[in-house]
Amino acid sequence: MIYSILKFLITIVFIMIIGTILPGIKIRGGSFWTAFVVAVVIAGLNFFVYPVMLILTIPITIITFGLFLLILNAFNVKMATWIVPNFEVSNFWSAILFSILLSINTYVLEMFLLPFHNEIFTVGM
Repeated sequence: MIYSILKFLITIVFIMIIGTILPGIKIRGGSFWTAFVVAVVIAGLNFFVYPVMLILTIPITIITFGLFLLILNAFNVKMATWIVPNFEVSNFWSAILFSILLSINTYVLEMFLLPFHNEIFTVGM
C-alpha cells in the first residue's frame, strides 16, 4: 500500500515536471491538485479504455511491431485533456512525447523502488 502511494505521488511530481519542461503541455496554475487529477484520469483511462483500444488495434499493433502502442498512449493523454479542464496538450506530437517521458520516468522509478519493495512493506511491522 505504501509502495503504491509512493509510486503514485512520484508520478504526480513527474507529471508536473514534464508539464513545465515540454512547451506543448500546459498545466494551468502548475498546481499539485491538477497534476493529481491528471494522474487519476490517466490511470482510469489506462484501466478502463486502454484494454478495449488494445484489443481493437491488435492487427495494426502486430504490423508495426508494437510501435502503435505509442499512438494509443498519446490518445489516452489527449483524452485526459478532454476530461481535465486545466490540462492542455497543444498537439498530438506533444502527447506522444509526454507519454514517452512519463513511461521512461515510471520505468526508472520502478528500477529504483522495486529493490526496496519488501523493505517498504515491512517498515511498520
